[in-house]
Amino acid sequence: MTHYFLGADVGSTKTHVLIADETGRVLGLGASGPGNHETVGYAGLSAALEAAARSALQQAALTIDQIAGAGFGVSGFDFPSEKAATLDAIRVLGLRVPIEAVNDTLIGLIAGATDGWGVAVVSGTGCNCRGWDHNRWQGQVTGCGWQMGEYAGSAELVFRAVQLVSYEWTRRGPATQLTLALMKYLNETDIVEMLHGLTSGRLRVDAAAAPLIFEVAAQGDAVAQEIIQWAGRELGELAKAVIRQLNFEALEFDVVLLGGMFNGGTRLIDPLRDSIAELAPGARLVRLQTLPVVGAVLLGMEQAQWPITSEIRSRLRAELQRTAVKRQGV
Repeated sequence: MTHYFLGADVGSTKTHVLIADETGRVLGLGASGPGNHETVGYAGLSAALEAAARSALQQAALTIDQIAGAGFGVSGFDFPSEKAATLDAIRVLGLRVPIEAVNDTLIGLIAGATDGWGVAVVSGTGCNCRGWDHNRWQGQVTGCGWQMGEYAGSAELVFRAVQLVSYEWTRRGPATQLTLALMKYLNETDIVEMLHGLTSGRLRVDAAAAPLIFEVAAQGDAVAQEIIQWAGRELGELAKAVIRQLNFEALEFDVVLLGGMFNGGTRLIDPLRDSIAELAPGARLVRLQTLPVVGAVLLGMEQAQWPITSEIRSRLRAELQRTAVKRQGV
């Protein structure tokens, strides 16, 4: 009898559900909208899961009763006190098999690390860092951003850039080409009116402006370059906190990098690597080369105590890549 597994990546912008068999063959990939309970509530989490799972099951020509194990990576599931409500939201699927739900950072770790353990660093709209060892002992930061002193997502990068544009105008800091770039981005011709617009709420600049900072840095602007280096060092500090919690300092292990900010390349990644190397020289930085939902399927296999081989990992990644290429936009 063939065994089938379901994995879900419930994100702040989209939700993926993947169904695969025991060999790693991909049978269905469904997508829907955001499911982070902090923005859409637990009812929204259920709705996103249900829509994506329905699509994946239809593609696989399976019913939910044929699933042998399931794993869920859930954005916004940051603290143990949120687990009961998260599991309640997942029950909408009607699964009657072993399941596990974790913060979505961890399914990225499972998907990208050679043996499914190590540290994962996220830098997308926001930032996060989690890790676990061979025994699934977990280390983490809060994932709650600037309020807890955890910086270096694209939102924080843009926030810092606006501050330094203000510093130029007040002569608190050096001149920067970020000022003209931001004025052009916001279609403003006067810096005073732009700053007034940003502080009054007439204008808004968010994480979507982050590529602008990388563009200005590439043109040689020292202030833009320093902001990106600052972000890399901040991400390194998050990783080092988790490394200390897990006592990884003397080990060789993977640090999986997830999120669109890492598309900025070495200008961000080099200071991150240098920072981690100060504490854990055996750390290996790895970019995730597949969708994180692969890790959720592997987590589902673990719940059913299905042996996960390197061949299963490789086939899942390769098949999902082909599926994603066929279905651009998923």
